[in-house]
Amino acid sequence: MTEFSLGRSDIAGVVLAGGRSQRMGSDKAGAMLGAESLLRHVLTRLSQQVLSVAVNADATAEDVPAVPDHFPGKAGPLAGIHAAMVYAAGLPGITHVVTVSVDCPFFPADLVARLAAALERPSQIAIAASEGRSHPVFGLWPAILAADLEAWIVTDEKRRVRDFLSRHDVTEVSFPLHPTRASLLDPFFNINTPDDLVEAERWLEALRA
Repeated sequence: MTEFSLGRSDIAGVVLAGGRSQRMGSDKAGAMLGAESLLRHVLTRLSQQVLSVAVNADATAEDVPAVPDHFPGKAGPLAGIHAAMVYAAGLPGITHVVTVSVDCPFFPADLVARLAAALERPSQIAIAASEGRSHPVFGLWPAILAADLEAWIVTDEKRRVRDFLSRHDVTEVSFPLHPTRASLLDPFFNINTPDDLVEAERWLEALRA
């Protein structure tokens, strides 16, 4: 039996940036962290780990493809994951897509490599976790699941990522806290409010020290 493995050339990356940003009060993708927007921070980190990158949004000022939802009315993260799958399925040689959230600028530099290494079968999904909590929007998804996910979104009212995952073969990869000058940082620290953005500035300085 041939051992299954994925390489960088098999994987596309998509930043989920189509949320409502209600608690932030403005578009999170454009919020400035240090000298760069959150979207630029995340794109830079992701582009170092995959063959190609795109942004799940109606439009983007960045020099990467915009991949809008296929469902109207901001249908939630599953709609973004579905758009990412469809995008990846249309790229030559790409079998999987990794999704990351635009509001998590410190996600692990080895996220994709570790998720890919955890897969045992082409149809399996790998998601990230830290401190006993799963982070399902940080996932590595087979592009062939696009049709199944589309049917799920159409028929399921709640559209919860965890409910969709419960129907599939999923492996979870736990990532450690990251040491900084200040203390240990959860790499999946996410920015939902202006106060979170202020805290992220402190983490950014601690990481640079």
